[in-house]
Amino acid sequence: MTVSLISRYKKLLEKAKDTVILQTTTSIIHWDMETMMPPKAIDHRSQQLALLSQIEHKLSTNPEIGKLLNEIMKHPEYDRLDNIQQRNVYLIKKEYDEQIRLPEDLVSRTAKQKATTIDVWKKAKANKNFSILKPELERLLSLKKKAAEILMKVKETSTSYDAMIDIYEPKMSSETISKIFGDLKEGLISLAGECETAKKQPDVSILKRQVPIRIQRGISNSIAEFVGYDVKSKEAGGRIDETEHPFTIGYYDDVRITTHYYEENFTSALFSTLHECGHALYDQNLNPELMFQPVGTGCSMGFHESQSRFVENIIGRSREFWLYFLPRLKMLTGRILSNVDLDAFVFAINQVKPSKIRVEADEVTYGLHIIIRFNLEQDLFGDKITVRELPEVWNQNYKDYLGVDIKNDAEGVMQDTHWASGLYGYFPSYTLGNIYSAQISAALEKDKLDWRNQIAQGNFLEIRRWLTKNIHTHGKIFEPSVLLKTVTGEELTVNPYLNYLNQKYSLLYNF
Repeated sequence: MTVSLISRYKKLLEKAKDTVILQTTTSIIHWDMETMMPPKAIDHRSQQLALLSQIEHKLSTNPEIGKLLNEIMKHPEYDRLDNIQQRNVYLIKKEYDEQIRLPEDLVSRTAKQKATTIDVWKKAKANKNFSILKPELERLLSLKKKAAEILMKVKETSTSYDAMIDIYEPKMSSETISKIFGDLKEGLISLAGECETAKKQPDVSILKRQVPIRIQRGISNSIAEFVGYDVKSKEAGGRIDETEHPFTIGYYDDVRITTHYYEENFTSALFSTLHECGHALYDQNLNPELMFQPVGTGCSMGFHESQSRFVENIIGRSREFWLYFLPRLKMLTGRILSNVDLDAFVFAINQVKPSKIRVEADEVTYGLHIIIRFNLEQDLFGDKITVRELPEVWNQNYKDYLGVDIKNDAEGVMQDTHWASGLYGYFPSYTLGNIYSAQISAALEKDKLDWRNQIAQGNFLEIRRWLTKNIHTHGKIFEPSVLLKTVTGEELTVNPYLNYLNQKYSLLYNF
């Protein structure tokens, strides 16, 4: 291979590295905005983020990148680049082609508007009043729609909403999601009905015992220790903070998670910590040799969610996990949970009951929350509904799908931060992640890794190693559909997920 091709490729990676470093810097500023920033600083912060987005846009649309791409791809020895090198070139070109079409002013205005809208969302949610949020959300959605129309042409998607989905789940279409979600919806509604009408029902009063927040912080640290997310040692690459809406942010050696504590609902933070630890393990166990390269990040948000939902639900809500962890929980909480029975506790944390809040939803009804949001996003981008109509349509959907009445906007359309953050197209990845997680779990069992017995003994290490080997280290080398087939031997299908749910809940509810 000639020196000229390799030298150009290295120069291209240097350009990509600069963008990654800036993106990770911006992410920490976002983290600070959600955790430590004083309220008065929002205007200054919005200007900081707007400027950083402008700089990132200039870096990613540098004409030299276009020149290098052209020279590399037309080079007579281009085919001699290995798979990772060619994948890096592809990903850089994809990003370059998309970003160069987006006007710098649109990028800057969107970043500033996002910061403002998030701040207003917090106030509107606290006041349970959507009208406070409405004008800012309309401005942000208008900007995102403009970007989507542009990206639709570049990405060659069928709809502008598909262009948004592609950001989080490459090569996935709303048509495919609609079919998968249609199959899933039928199965979830049927199973939820079976659980609700079963004679055997859990006693959930044990979950309402008040656990002081200082103790809950200790529980979160203990969970982090169990899965191998280091927040305490001198070599720690993580930390746990508190926010209104839990999230994970970071890159390789600096990956931070947040949770939210409720004294009267200790399992909320417990499971959100498990969930975010799943995300963190993915980011921290990427192949270090791929750091700062386009391939050196998670495959997709669907795969990211597969890791968080696997840790939170398939592991964290299993009897085997609590066989090991309940004694530790009792030790941390003292008399509060000292008389809790293992099977009664496992049944209680797996209660199936339609609810208003997505992040508090059980495994069975959770997918319905996502299907509602997916449908609303499609309608917003298809101009079938307006921002003004969102609360009314939202409330009706929750009545139709889950049979619950929404009393105020805080527990309704404003419960999530995603739309205020401009993350349209992100929601489907949650349920895709659930589906992936069941297929991954089945693959893990095919490899004869007796993970249930290991979890019962307090050993998560072998499972983490398997996930790292089969998923984490691949980064973004493959498209999601290819990685799924590589790991599981299957195409995307709801069957393993529905089988997992039916088997688990028929045993719990005795039907």
